[in-house]
Amino acid sequence: MADSEKNIRAFLAIEPPENILQEISRLQEKLKREISGRLSWTRPQGQHLTLKFFGDISREDINNINAAVQKRVVAEQKLNLKVEKLGVFPDARRPRVLWCGITGDVERLINLQKKLDGDLAAIGFPAEDRPFKAHLTLARIKDPRDMTGMSEALKKHNEFTAGEFVADKLFLFQSKLSPQGAVYTKLAEFVFSE
Repeated sequence: MADSEKNIRAFLAIEPPENILQEISRLQEKLKREISGRLSWTRPQGQHLTLKFFGDISREDINNINAAVQKRVVAEQKLNLKVEKLGVFPDARRPRVLWCGITGDVERLINLQKKLDGDLAAIGFPAEDRPFKAHLTLARIKDPRDMTGMSEALKKHNEFTAGEFVADKLFLFQSKLSPQGAVYTKLAEFVFSE
């Protein structure tokens, strides 16, 4: 296989700890009983706070990404983040994504994402055209028209909190699609300075 083949589907993300993922999983079980319609629920091991989605890249691209991210992250401090509240994209009238929000050092997280986006744009990965919104995806909504219970669930779980954690590293993940859902492999780890 040539290094230039673009056959590695990859993204850069923060991985929440197991205790947070368990709380989200419990919430999803409740929501599955409260919301009906055509929803595709994410699996807990698929919960990542994605900072950059690359799509299909090559082995050579990975080396370039690793160098750019390492250079940026080595100057960054750990982030104190909290996973709480529910919401939908783009809005409650036409929901497409049901998510859990992120609070805490979000301004610093947004700045980090912007800097990384700029660094990666400089090596050939176009910057995002939508503003970054820190979230974990709980479900994707296939057809908002035949859905019931969403607005009630959003109100009922408005005070939801999965917990707090310290984000002290980023990961470059590979995502392989399988009939059972995506399988994630860590390709690289980037540790914040302090």
